Amino acid sequence: MSTYDDPASHGGAPARAYAGAGAGDDLTATVERVRASVESVIEGKPEVVRLALTVLLAEGHLLLEDVPGVGKTMLAKALARSIDCSVRRIQFTPDLLPSDITGVSIWDQQRRDFEFKPGAIFAQIVIGDEINRASPKTQSALLESMEERQVTIDGQTYELPSPFMVVATQNPVEMEGTYPLPEAQRDRFMARVSVGYPSVEAELRMLDVHGGVSPLEDLRPVAHAHEIVKLTEAVREVHVSEAVRRYAVELVAATRNHPDLRLGASPRATLHLLRAAKASAALAGREYALPDDVQALAVAVLAHRLLPTAQAQLNRRTAEQVVLEILQHTSVPAVPGQQSGFGGLGRTIPAYPQQPPRRL
Repeated sequence: MSTYDDPASHGGAPARAYAGAGAGDDLTATVERVRASVESVIEGKPEVVRLALTVLLAEGHLLLEDVPGVGKTMLAKALARSIDCSVRRIQFTPDLLPSDITGVSIWDQQRRDFEFKPGAIFAQIVIGDEINRASPKTQSALLESMEERQVTIDGQTYELPSPFMVVATQNPVEMEGTYPLPEAQRDRFMARVSVGYPSVEAELRMLDVHGGVSPLEDLRPVAHAHEIVKLTEAVREVHVSEAVRRYAVELVAATRNHPDLRLGASPRATLHLLRAAKASAALAGREYALPDDVQALAVAVLAHRLLPTAQAQLNRRTAEQVVLEILQHTSVPAVPGQQSGFGGLGRTIPAYPQQPPRRL
């Protein structure tokens, strides 16, 4: 297996200087800087920004699904620009080819050998804009990279850089010229979130900030990629008790037997839910996960993987409503009180979006 070197040397984002990252900084302060940086661009959506950071620290991928013009692509760009790492943006179109994403081997006349030309996937943060506008054949080019963090071309396997995160956007209300994401593709996204419309106050602030120039132009990196790697390593060490693990498994198992669902959540969903809960605990300043962490993330992590039955669709029952019902009917385990060890980002359970994506 080949280890692919720095994407910046192959046309990726150049190295940039970033502010405020001293060698002795607490890792939790790194998250605080990134969050403040993204929130300076995305007005009035702290819960959406928090979920994006949770997915990043849990080593997952994020699907942003909402109506046009609410800031899906801007959120993805703000997150990418806040970290000093290689970034690639892929505009998904019907004529996009799988080789445009993964890369291709080209015959070199001088060397008399094939030379691998890496595609856009060889970056630490990949922004997939309007992912459902590409054909299923092109969408499938992401499957191996999102799950195994590697790409296989002509029998040769290339590892992707770390950290690695795909942030994809899609419009759920426009059907012409789009291809619905297959179940295998949706299952690889750790969470789906709807940005939603801003409040009146947030929209007024947006006019002041965005009225002249885009705030993205002045956004500078506030954290280095190796700091994010250290954070993800710290999240892996967050303790999850047997009771919390069983609670997560029971929630996912309930989706497989629910009468309103013809497809329940996969074992991968259980793993993603647990990883996200550990990241949520770390963001809350704890070395251990609580059932509250699992509850707060259940809708974002599970709903996009579920397929309602035809009768449920006729009754206008959404997957989000089914998950909320399952949460109400599943007994919550009692977890003994434990001492916090991270200290730095507060003690309250973070709020995450619970509303389903807007559909017209």
